[in-house]
Amino acid sequence: MIASSLRLLLCLVLAAPFAAAAQALSPHQQLARDIYRELIEINTVTESGDTQKAAEAMAQRLRSAGFSANDAQVLVPAPRKGNLVARLRGTGARKPILLLAHIDVVEARREDSTHDPFKLTEEGGYFYARGSSDNKFMAAAFVTNLIRYKQEGFVPDRDIVVVLETDEETGDRQGHGITWLLKNHRGLIDAEYALNEGAGVGMRDGKAFRVGIQTSEKIYVSYRLEVRNPGGHSSVPSKDNAIYRLADGLARLGRFDFPVKLSETTRAFFERLAKLETGQLAADMAAVVAAQPDPAAVARLSARPNYNAQLRTTCVATRLDGGHAENALPQKAEATVNCRVLPGEPVDEVKNTLARVLADPQIVLTEIARPTLSPPSPLNPEITGAIERLIPQFWPGAPLIPVMSTGATDGLFLRNAGIPVYGHSGLAGDVNENRAHGKDERVLVKSFYEGNEYLYRLVKSLAKPGS
Repeated sequence: MIASSLRLLLCLVLAAPFAAAAQALSPHQQLARDIYRELIEINTVTESGDTQKAAEAMAQRLRSAGFSANDAQVLVPAPRKGNLVARLRGTGARKPILLLAHIDVVEARREDSTHDPFKLTEEGGYFYARGSSDNKFMAAAFVTNLIRYKQEGFVPDRDIVVVLETDEETGDRQGHGITWLLKNHRGLIDAEYALNEGAGVGMRDGKAFRVGIQTSEKIYVSYRLEVRNPGGHSSVPSKDNAIYRLADGLARLGRFDFPVKLSETTRAFFERLAKLETGQLAADMAAVVAAQPDPAAVARLSARPNYNAQLRTTCVATRLDGGHAENALPQKAEATVNCRVLPGEPVDEVKNTLARVLADPQIVLTEIARPTLSPPSPLNPEITGAIERLIPQFWPGAPLIPVMSTGATDGLFLRNAGIPVYGHSGLAGDVNENRAHGKDERVLVKSFYEGNEYLYRLVKSLAKPGS
């Protein structure tokens, strides 16, 4: 017993220096962690928080590091709504690079979370907090690395512009974020291209196996479906019922698939992913990009929602409301159908297709709001080349794979304004886990520091004189 205790004590003593070394952070890592914590612990929930406070805190960080007030300014379109625009000035030999990250987050209630969502908690190799991945990681990395470049005396051949924006989580409906900046301060944020969220590093079993670059997003548009009827007493029903008519139309929509249409991005996505997968899935991915796609392969891929959304435009019923009383025939039935339209596909054609599929002139179809079109960003050899040169240093053997986001980021407004956008975070995480907007949002601690260093090197290589 005594011998066992002595052996255990000896092991602990020998391990102590290694444990301490593992916890030691470089000055840059400590700065990144401090900035990350500060950002996370400022409540920036879109509806009730204060992004102005967060933007001011980051501006103060930059000013303390030597940036002038003009090069680290906070622009405030409304109370508690702030946007940071910071600039590391270069020689001007090339147009600027824009680094975009949003600092607003979705609501998180304490009672729904294991940890306080507005405190940075490190546990079990993860950082837990609301916004830890979406998107205060990139915001913290961009500010940290801008300070680091300044400390090094790095003079790029193009300005590096960092924008931390508000209200992304609402699609900037109130016009306080990127749309306001484009309208009122375009000169401050104009750039050759932008880096934004949208794609990270995919891991399986703890190992990185693919690196994503998002070059396009689906277009968001919703429709209201409405059926009206004179109604009457429920004791004398007729076959002409507003709820039944609407339900029949929605059932037809549920059985319908839009045609498969591959773009440069989605074709490359399936081609490259086919080389990483095995068995039937790999064969189906290869078959879907063939000159004559195999219908059986298309059907099997379509049965997987994540791949189906890459193959085609999708429209799905998301809300339903009908009738006004338990003992009355419905005078009105309504539904909302949300569509995610492939870039380049005419939205009006989608509306016409919906009307044809619903196949009932009494179902009135109304577009709820005009969509913001978002043309794909062409694959840029300067960016892809820089990424592919860096990947072996961080994630050996992982290929670069172009992706199309089926959701939306504020990159769509930049693309619409003529600034190409590339979603590329450098943050590694398990492909089967996505806790953004959900319970216990988290990022791997190792991935946090790794991603910071990766973005530091990537941006520097894209702005290096003579590169």
